[in-house]
Amino acid sequence: MGDPAAYRDSTQIVLPVGTLEDIEVDLEAEFMVSVFRPTDAEIVRIIGSPVVIKEVTEFLTRHGVHMP
Repeated sequence: MGDPAAYRDSTQIVLPVGTLEDIEVDLEAEFMVSVFRPTDAEIVRIIGSPVVIKEVTEFLTRHGVHMP
């Protein structure tokens, strides 16, 4: 069985709150992802399939978002 942390890393991107302010609408329109904001943390989770998460990473990079 695979390592759960490795699988989770390939299906989500965790960013600080506010990172997606200007591009969230475009992100959700272009990719099949869920954007989740836990109420108890200052983060945003982008959740999707491993293939989509890879494409989202490229999209975010093109839009100047630096990945942690």
